[in-house]
Amino acid sequence: MAERGVGIGWRPEIAGFVAGLPGLRFVEVIAESLPHSGELPDSLAALRAAGVAVVPHGVKLSLGGAEPVDPHRVEHLAQAARATGAPLVSEHIAYVRAGGVEAGHLLPLPRCREAVDAVVANVRRTTAELDVPLALEPIAALFDWPDDELTEAQFLTEILERTGAGLLLDIANVYANARNRGEDPLDLLDRLPLERVAYVHVAGGRVRDGRYHDTHTDPVPVEVLDLLAALCERQRPPAVLLERDGAYPPAAALRAELDALAGATGYPAIT
Repeated sequence: MAERGVGIGWRPEIAGFVAGLPGLRFVEVIAESLPHSGELPDSLAALRAAGVAVVPHGVKLSLGGAEPVDPHRVEHLAQAARATGAPLVSEHIAYVRAGGVEAGHLLPLPRCREAVDAVVANVRRTTAELDVPLALEPIAALFDWPDDELTEAQFLTEILERTGAGLLLDIANVYANARNRGEDPLDLLDRLPLERVAYVHVAGGRVRDGRYHDTHTDPVPVEVLDLLAALCERQRPPAVLLERDGAYPPAAALRAELDALAGATGYPAIT
């Protein structure tokens, strides 16, 4: 994706706030929230008409599932890309269903060769139907499967190399995964293929019962902002996006979070 600076996840609950951001150049929308008709909500259509890039972000393809991706869901993602005029789309390296049962949550994969093959096959099935590039996001996980064959960085790198996909790097997920394993987040960051980053997510979280939870409803911790700054010292991504998915704070607090992202990245403030 061309350089876009700081953006925010478009959600209906904060559509008015997003529409009022003067320097906004890109937003992300949950692909499954868009209607199958291809029509966009008025406020999202207005952003697109104003030249703001809109990136559909899928959450239900289940790219890591043992079963092939649902072709109807792939078609909806492709339709969302066409309706928004998207420069790319994104999805997660995770599974959300098995045996016809929907988990309702992004679940981590065992880091083994068989799982790599499953993801690669499903990514190829998906990209065959897309007119734009696909970026893949590694998720935050509260646990690892036993007897993993690969490290997180090895697992991710092999998938990206075999599929040619870009990397949607959620810097909060890097922090969460390293912290929950008792590791240094910088060590994980330095093992990731940063040259493949298409754009970056930043979100809030909190510690519960000794584990860091990626909530998307809490403020972004200073440790995550520091990790974002460390990423930019190594290789500044073309775009950085704030994710909020509930418990929306007052506008002033949201503006402060966006300004904090601009401060960590060196991009211009959009508020």
